[in-house]
Amino acid sequence: MNPDDYGALEVSTVDRITTVVLNRPEARNAINAVLHDDLTRVFTDLDQDPDTDVAILTGAGGSFCAGGDIPWLRQLAGNVSEVERVIRADRRITESALTLEKPILAKVDGPAVGLGCSLALYCDFVYASERSVFGDPHVSVGLVAGDGGALLWPQLVGYARARRYLLTGDFIKGPEAAEIGLITECVPGDELDDTVQAMAERMRDGARIAIKYTKASINAGLRQVANAVVDRAASTEGITMMTEDFKIALDAFLAKEPPKFIGR
Repeated sequence: MNPDDYGALEVSTVDRITTVVLNRPEARNAINAVLHDDLTRVFTDLDQDPDTDVAILTGAGGSFCAGGDIPWLRQLAGNVSEVERVIRADRRITESALTLEKPILAKVDGPAVGLGCSLALYCDFVYASERSVFGDPHVSVGLVAGDGGALLWPQLVGYARARRYLLTGDFIKGPEAAEIGLITECVPGDELDDTVQAMAERMRDGARIAIKYTKASINAGLRQVANAVVDRAASTEGITMMTEDFKIALDAFLAKEPPKFIGR
């Protein structure tokens, strides 16, 4: 992989393990137009890279990903052509993440929010520090959880718990996320790097062909579910990006005030 191909991702490969870093630390790695475009390509690039056997996805500067960048989202609100383009790109991210056959590990330290949370949950292993938090607060800004939340949370924690978090937008701390099965494991912060590295090396040194096709078999069923869930969720998220409630929520966030939704 060529690190110069990305504008907001830092990519490096050592001993056939490629680390992909969401690299907007000044914004807690929130997703803007540049990073969003990078994400539409990176999983396919990892799958096709002859020098990569295993990947690690993480964030720079003490955060994993704070979700959508509010100024960018404000530019999208009500813009039909841009919303359509972004929703199509979200679909490519989902498809490429689920098609990736090589093992990928999420190393989460700090917040993993919205699409950032989905990016972590698309990974085969999700290791988090004790200070990490997970959440898909799309409804908190007047949106449908269209970029993976409606697909992933029910499969991981069951429908009752998924409704509890997706319909409220509430966050869940790393230890509880591990306890209910949302993530693989929560470890002390000073053990996170070593824990992830050990599993990455185990995947690299294992029976890679068997591991690859076992992963593909596991994801085959999830991809079938995704064809129904993500198409609906993504299209309705696009609709909600055109609503007054979405604009109200973004303006309230920037003003550091609670939103007053009007239902249209």
